[in-house]
Amino acid sequence: MQKIKKGDEVIVLSGRDKGKIGEVLQILPDGRALVNDVNTVKRHTKPNPNKGQQGGIIEKESSIHISNIALYNPTTKKADRAGIKTLEDGRKVRFFKSNDEVVDLS
Repeated sequence: MQKIKKGDEVIVLSGRDKGKIGEVLQILPDGRALVNDVNTVKRHTKPNPNKGQQGGIIEKESSIHISNIALYNPTTKKADRAGIKTLEDGRKVRFFKSNDEVVDLS
C-alpha cells in the first residue's frame, strides 16, 4: 500500500514551490507525482492543424519527486507522516503518525 495516493492533499517540502498545498493528480511509476498547481512549467508548442491543436505557450504541471511532498494533515495544518495499520475487520488503512487519525476508510 502506498503512503501517497491519487486524490490526496499534499504539501511541498522543498524546492521552488515549498509550502504550496495541492491535490495529487497522478502517481507516476518512477517515483514521481503530478500535483495540481505545483511545479508548473511553460511549454512552447507548434500548431498542428492535422490534430486541430493550436500553437502557443501552454502552462502545465510537471512532476515532482515523492520525497519532496508529504501528506497534509488538516487538523494540525502541517505536513505529516503516514503509517499503515490493519483494522479489526482486516482492512488496511493509512493513518497520520502525529495524532493516529485515519486518512481514509477504503
